[in-house]
Amino acid sequence: MRAVQVYTQVRIAMTPPMGDHRPALRVALGLAVPGVALLSAGRPDLMIYAVFGAITGMYGRTESRQRRLAHQTQGAVILILGVSIGVALGNSHVVPGVLVLAAVVFAVVGSVATDHLALKPEGPFYGLFALGAVATVPAGRVSAGSAIFICAATALLSILLGVLDAPRGSQREPRPPMPDRRDVLMHASRYAIAIAAAGTAGLSLGIDHANWAMAAAAGPLAAADASGRVRRGVHRLGGTFIGLMVAAVLLIPQPSEYVLAICVMALLFPTELFMTHHHAVALGFFTPLIMLMTDLAQPAAPLELLAYRGIDTIIGVGAAILVALIIKDRTTGPHPDQG
Repeated sequence: MRAVQVYTQVRIAMTPPMGDHRPALRVALGLAVPGVALLSAGRPDLMIYAVFGAITGMYGRTESRQRRLAHQTQGAVILILGVSIGVALGNSHVVPGVLVLAAVVFAVVGSVATDHLALKPEGPFYGLFALGAVATVPAGRVSAGSAIFICAATALLSILLGVLDAPRGSQREPRPPMPDRRDVLMHASRYAIAIAAAGTAGLSLGIDHANWAMAAAAGPLAAADASGRVRRGVHRLGGTFIGLMVAAVLLIPQPSEYVLAICVMALLFPTELFMTHHHAVALGFFTPLIMLMTDLAQPAAPLELLAYRGIDTIIGVGAAILVALIIKDRTTGPHPDQG
């Protein structure tokens, strides 16, 4: 009986709604076009900048054309800003503590902005991850202008695809209610404390550890309430470790960078396909995508990289869950980013 229940749960988790295939294909196409262009130019190592631009397509997946255009444009600004700050920090050779401080400030401002704009996906996670990941790319690999251009051009393509594929909807869609200011500030404070704690702990292992730990701390906090944040944290742990096993299969044989770049493009489709259906399954694809993307930008020993990312995830998720349990919701009503 127990085996039947487990099988049923796994089958449900691995069967996203048919309606999720179209937006996943659109997001994947937004990366495939610039990805092929980078491969043709002999620069698969620059895939990281295109990936963060393509994430623009994840915003407003079920919204009408007018609202999707607005929200994808706003999401693109957050992502491009994260990449731009990351490039500036990486090229300036700042001390590691400055990266953590910049990430905390970015997360707080991003949390307030995304709550007020009612963006979905919720929270500043993607922009924050862009900032930290790009900041750890070795300086001089590409000019700042070229890096930002790749991200912005990919974001623009993703917005165009989103507009072309969007339902027209009503010209007067009701705006979501404005979030309570105190709830917004409390939510931002969770990000500040969790990311500062995870980043500081990560710095004891190295600046690259701090980036991944801070990203791992930000992910669970986007959920609507304390129980949701804890549940998402558990999903992040499970999904990330499954993803690390997938990444091991891809990285340990040490294929060419062109093969890795093609895998990055392929992994974005299932990432978006499962993102709203089952967070842990989505992370099973998103984790190797990020691992391969960052390895292209800064190659490292596969086994060491995999072990470090597991440790960093435990640090970040632990900080997020602890903060979620300590700083509880002010009211019992739904949080503004609930969806």
